[in-house]
Amino acid sequence: MSHPHPELGSPPALPDGGLRIVPLGGLGEIGRNMTVFEFGGRLLIVDCGVLFPESEQPGVDLILPDFDYIRDRLDDIEGIVLTHGHEDHIGGVPYLLRERPDIPLIGSRLTLALLEAKLTEHRIKPTTVQVREGETRSFGPFSCEFLAVNHSIPDALAVAIRTAAGLVLATGDFKMDQLPLDGRLTDLGGFARLGAEGIDLLLSDSTNAEVPGFVTSERDIGIVLSDVLRIAQKRAIVACFASHVHRVQQVLDAAHESGRKVCFVGRSMVRNMGVARDLGYLRVPAGILIEQKEMDDLPGEEIVLVCTGSQGEPMSALSRMANRDHQIRIEQGDTVILASSLIPGNENAVNRVINGLTRWGARVVHKGNALVHVSGHAPAGELLYVLNMTRPGNFMPIHGEWRHLSAHARLAALTGVPDENIVIAEDGVVVDLVDGQAKIVGAVRAGYVYVDGLSVGEITETSLKDRRILGDEGFVSVVVVIDSSSGKVLGGPEIHARGAGIDSFEAVIPRLDEVLESAAADGINDAHQLRQLVRRTAGRWVNESFGRRPMIIPVIVEV
Repeated sequence: MSHPHPELGSPPALPDGGLRIVPLGGLGEIGRNMTVFEFGGRLLIVDCGVLFPESEQPGVDLILPDFDYIRDRLDDIEGIVLTHGHEDHIGGVPYLLRERPDIPLIGSRLTLALLEAKLTEHRIKPTTVQVREGETRSFGPFSCEFLAVNHSIPDALAVAIRTAAGLVLATGDFKMDQLPLDGRLTDLGGFARLGAEGIDLLLSDSTNAEVPGFVTSERDIGIVLSDVLRIAQKRAIVACFASHVHRVQQVLDAAHESGRKVCFVGRSMVRNMGVARDLGYLRVPAGILIEQKEMDDLPGEEIVLVCTGSQGEPMSALSRMANRDHQIRIEQGDTVILASSLIPGNENAVNRVINGLTRWGARVVHKGNALVHVSGHAPAGELLYVLNMTRPGNFMPIHGEWRHLSAHARLAALTGVPDENIVIAEDGVVVDLVDGQAKIVGAVRAGYVYVDGLSVGEITETSLKDRRILGDEGFVSVVVVIDSSSGKVLGGPEIHARGAGIDSFEAVIPRLDEVLESAAADGINDAHQLRQLVRRTAGRWVNESFGRRPMIIPVIVEV
């Protein structure tokens, strides 16, 4: 198996007739999916998603792929193929379109509709190309055949990319539910047909590669939701992803059965379900939907709220309810259903929300105590099925953390893919498919790009380190007024602190006076040097006296 190396250099020129694959996100992480294909000097991008920040990235709203690799070649891009409408696959598109607004967006009807609604908020009018399963369309030298796959959102697609270098199948996110709510099965016949044609490289979803067996059908959840709503004493609050149309459909059906009205809460939930309803993907029983202001006129046992927040996102509706920071207040007897699985890294945030909801008297139903969620990703049994059906010449696991990629690679080896033809890459690692052989040839920059409010890419790892220090240890500021010519102290030191747990600084002032007087005697009047002296002296004293390392902010005022 080919493994990336930190010392990988820049890739060489792509050989004539070769296909280059550069993942800029989604390998070694859950989210931020983006892969660039290059052939004959032209580029095709598959997906452009975002990653949601973790606790060690305070203040960050979203994390984007790094577009540096393609920034000088924007005019070479034939289009962006979008496999489905989840944020980790489409959320980065508005930011890429800021670089070149007319890049064609290629996707299914629902995927494009969800994206267009998002782009309206960014004031971008896109160029779109609507496709459906069974179609084959050419974009420059890339011939793309689209195949239906079943996922936790309607209209998901796999894409087979044909060039003179060979045939590549990218599954996108998929599972093999045999009784999907919309009757739209993963096109196993199409996969088998491509396998018989000869797939040179298979890129396949690895999210559940460690999970044995086959996926539970989405239909099994409907019965559980109906039972939970039937015995709920007061309001039922269902939290799920704002794009999970199938799950919301089951909530609507269960609410209709139990005689309850449904209210969508949260901008993204209202927007996405409106799009899905208008396009016919969401069937809404007549008279079941109500506005939030109408809830006060109904008893709790006749209400179901559908909101975001199943991952404990700090600003989501459910988190704010748990923190008593939302106009909807949790009451004794309410039932809250977390109808999604945990994304790795969100466990602590979700547990905090569950504890907060329970504290205010809610009964919380989640995957750990009821069948209220099934995954949208194929587990190991289904992944083996696809590997055996497609018999790829080369295999590259995608969409997963390192452990998922490694587990999927082991499955490929078990089905007979030679070790030397299994490529485990990570973001930025360049893979070339030449003469039927896929191998790693170098690496390009593929770091995190942080979105913080209106700022894109301006927040650095150093900034985040400062934020973590401020959050964990607080800060101490030391203000000193000096004579700009002599360096003599004219005022201060004046010391202030926030969050550092220090009430008095009397003991350190003599130390600072001594250091500053010594500096003046030595003729040191450079503000930068004086700031460094103050920072070291104050920081050493705080650490010796309190065992803490707050941020020390020296301010030298020259007069």
